[in-house]
Amino acid sequence: MNKDQVKGKIDEAAGKVKEVAGKATGSASTEAKGTAQKVAGKTQAAYGDAKERAEDKAQGKA
Repeated sequence: MNKDQVKGKIDEAAGKVKEVAGKATGSASTEAKGTAQKVAGKTQAAYGDAKERAEDKAQGKA
């Protein structure tokens, strides 16, 4: 697991928490920020996954 995968998963989880907190408190702003952070985290994790697959392929592991 590379740093992009780890950071992405952390941001995704933090965004989900923020999104739920926003819904619970009725704060549309917090909910939107959480959703954005969650999407950014998923994107970064996906980038990390692709990067790892490319590195594995370059090393002949795939």
